[in-house]
Amino acid sequence: MQPNIPSSKPPIELETRKWYLPVLTKFFLGHCAAFTWMVFSIYLSIPWVKDLADIVSFPMAVIIITGIAYIPGYLNAFLVSSLLLDRQPKLKIEYPTDPVTILIAVYNEEKTIATTLRYIKNQDYSGTIETIVINNGSTDNTVSEIQNASQELRMNVRIFHEYKKGKFHALNHGLAHVMTPYVITLDADTLLHPSAVRYLVARMKSSPREVCAVAGSVLVRNSRENVWTKIQEWDYFLGIASIKRLQGLYQGTLVAQGAFSLYKTECVKEVDGWPNAIGEDIVLTWRFLKQGWKVYFEPLAVAFTEVPTTFSHFIKQRSRWARGMIEGLKEIKPWQQPMLYTKYLTGTNFIMPYLDVSYTLFWIPGLLLAFFGYYWIVGPMTLFVLPLTLISYGILYVYQRDQVFKPLHLRVRKNKMGFLLYVLIYQMIMSPVSVWGYVQEFFQLKRVWK
Repeated sequence: MQPNIPSSKPPIELETRKWYLPVLTKFFLGHCAAFTWMVFSIYLSIPWVKDLADIVSFPMAVIIITGIAYIPGYLNAFLVSSLLLDRQPKLKIEYPTDPVTILIAVYNEEKTIATTLRYIKNQDYSGTIETIVINNGSTDNTVSEIQNASQELRMNVRIFHEYKKGKFHALNHGLAHVMTPYVITLDADTLLHPSAVRYLVARMKSSPREVCAVAGSVLVRNSRENVWTKIQEWDYFLGIASIKRLQGLYQGTLVAQGAFSLYKTECVKEVDGWPNAIGEDIVLTWRFLKQGWKVYFEPLAVAFTEVPTTFSHFIKQRSRWARGMIEGLKEIKPWQQPMLYTKYLTGTNFIMPYLDVSYTLFWIPGLLLAFFGYYWIVGPMTLFVLPLTLISYGILYVYQRDQVFKPLHLRVRKNKMGFLLYVLIYQMIMSPVSVWGYVQEFFQLKRVWK
C-alpha cells in the first residue's frame, strides 16, 4: 500500500518570534541541563554503585553504570533540552527554480523503480528536474522497467551502466554526468512526497553559503507489512528524525543519507565524490564537515523508504550503518573537525561502541538476572526510567505531528503495538547488532550491502 502523500503549501508562520537564542547559547544551555540531570542521577545511584561494587569492585561498577546509565542519560537530556530550544529557521525562498539532478543507483529494482520515477514526475517543483539512473549490474528487468516507465510518464531519464559492484562506483559514474548546481541522491525503493524536492532546495537556498548539503527526512513506507516494520516505523519517526533535528540544529548533520539528500555538486566533486566505503554517505558527510562546511536537515522534505521486513535483513542493514560510522571515525577523528559542534557530535559517535558494548554485555544479562531475583544491575528503580522515556518521546511526537505531518497533510498512523515494542525491546536488539557491525569492521570482514 502506497502512502497517501498529497502536495502541500508552505506552513504558515503562526507567531512572530520575540526573542532569538544564538546556536552557541542553545548548545551550552543544553549541556547545562544535561549536566544537571547527570549529577542528579549520580546522587540517586549511590546505593546502586555500592551494592554492585561489592560484587564486581568499585571501578568496574562505575564503568558498568556509566555505560548503561550516566552517559545515555546525559545524551538523552541534552537531546530533549536542545529540541525544546530548537526553532527551524523560516524559509527565505519558498519556491526555488534552480535546476537539479536526481541520481538513483539501482541493482535488481524491477519491482520498485517505476513507482519511484512516478513520484519524481509528480513533484510540485517549478525548476527542471533531471533524472539519472545508474544500473549497477542488475540481472533482472530493471532497465526495461525504467525505459517503459520513462515512456509512459514522458520523462527524460538517462540510463548509465556501471559494472564495478558497489553503490559508490555507481554514484560516482552518475556524478560525472551531472551538470546542474545541485544533485539529489535517491534510493530506488524510496517515494518522494510531492513537495520533497522543493523543500530540500528551498532549505539550501535559504541557508548560508557554507552549507553544502541538506539531509531529507526519511520515514517508513511499508510499516503495515509485519510487526518488524511496525517497530521500525517508530524508530524513523521518533529516533532517527530527532537525532537529525539535533544535529541540524548544531549545523552538523552527521549523515546526509544516500536514501534522500541534496548536495551542492561542486562540493561533492571537490572531495572526490563518494568514497570506497560501506557507509559511503557517512564518510562523504564527514569529509564535508572537515572542510568547515555545514550540513543541514529539513524535516519537511519527506520521503518514504522500504525498511527490512526480515530480521536477517535488518541485521545486515544496521550492522552496515554501525560499520560505516567506524569507517568515518577511522578517516576523520572528532578532534580533527574544525567546528565546536561537529567535534561534539562526532565525539558522541566516538563513544557509541562503549555504550553499545555496555548495553550488550551488562544491561541485557542484568535484565535476565533480575528475572531470577538478582537485582545487581537491573532492579526496581530501573522502572523510573520508563516515565522519562515516555515524556521525551511525547515531546518528539508532538513536534513531528504538528510541525511536520500537519503542514504536509499527513496523518500519524495509530501503531500502538509497534510503539510498545519499540520502547521495551528495540534497544536490546539494536546494541548487539551494532556491536556485530563494529566486529566486522575491526576484523575487516567481507562487506555485505544487502
